[in-house]
Amino acid sequence: MLSDKTILVTGGTGSLGKVLIRRLLSGEMGTPKKIIVLSRDEAKQHEMRLSYLNSKTSTDEIIYNNFRRLLEFRIGDVRDFHSVSSALQGVDVVFNAAALKQVPSCEYFPYEAVRTNISGPENIVRSIRELKIPVETVVGISTDKACKPVNVMGMTKAIQERIFITANLDCPHTRFICVRYGNVLASRGSVIPLFHEQIRAGGPVTITTADMTRFLLSLDQAVDTIFAALKGAKRGETYIPRVPSSKVTDIAKALIGNRKIKMIITGIRPGEKIHEILVSEEEAHRTISRGHYYVIQPILPELCDEDEKNTPLDTEFSSKDNVMAPKQITAALKKYDLMLKEDNSGIPADGELLR
Repeated sequence: MLSDKTILVTGGTGSLGKVLIRRLLSGEMGTPKKIIVLSRDEAKQHEMRLSYLNSKTSTDEIIYNNFRRLLEFRIGDVRDFHSVSSALQGVDVVFNAAALKQVPSCEYFPYEAVRTNISGPENIVRSIRELKIPVETVVGISTDKACKPVNVMGMTKAIQERIFITANLDCPHTRFICVRYGNVLASRGSVIPLFHEQIRAGGPVTITTADMTRFLLSLDQAVDTIFAALKGAKRGETYIPRVPSSKVTDIAKALIGNRKIKMIITGIRPGEKIHEILVSEEEAHRTISRGHYYVIQPILPELCDEDEKNTPLDTEFSSKDNVMAPKQITAALKKYDLMLKEDNSGIPADGELLR
């Protein structure tokens, strides 16, 4: 699928970007000709570069031996047309993982979210259209918050989805597709690393509201969704993973275990949702089932495939439904190595976070 392809990953030094690049380098989708990591933080790029140069495992030795050929780090910003157009030269596949994703930050600095989450995708489309760059596929990474958005982060991501979907009409030789998923377990800024820090400090563990639910998705499952879309998505489609959900209070209880740590309710943060929604009621009628995923067909009739009519949803796909039992949540956290190790005293050992 990606053999001998040149790949651009915008925001490649983020939590998702790192796992995506590791998976791309593994060869599971074929051996790329080159992977370009575009981001604006030179310190994160340097740290990432060193992590590969210092790797010791057999797989990473292969990466190291081909380092100059496979990985290229570029300082640049998706907000800047020149950065984007330069990075796109010779690229076959783009994964747009660059984003401002912290909900409160976007609420306080909404135009900054617009510049990254809307102008960034538009710069990708504009570069391909105006410079006639022969990119094969662009994958837009979206979020549950783009579905029935109530916060700036979701509003800007919803516009990103529409920019990429419409681009299929403006750039007929490039396939633009999207993936949409909920909060990723243990990604930077997510709730589980916060709970880990609070537990290490002896508490309390802070919960914004007792009713809050979230889908449980690992970083590798997020990449699985991206790869499934890359393999199977038609122009303008959006892939949605079918994943379980849980109450945030149950996640906190599972992580606390038998420790004498209190939970306190602090109130909902600016722009925060109580439940995640991955497919809205309005989208359900054009959502089909494909393998382990729901696929939202494009809203534009010019891009719709009339041959597929297997709509499995008659209402929204929300995290408030099919919530896992506490034992299932504990098993899931153990599966993804997200529990804290303990020393003999039963206190989480400093630096012993498994992930």
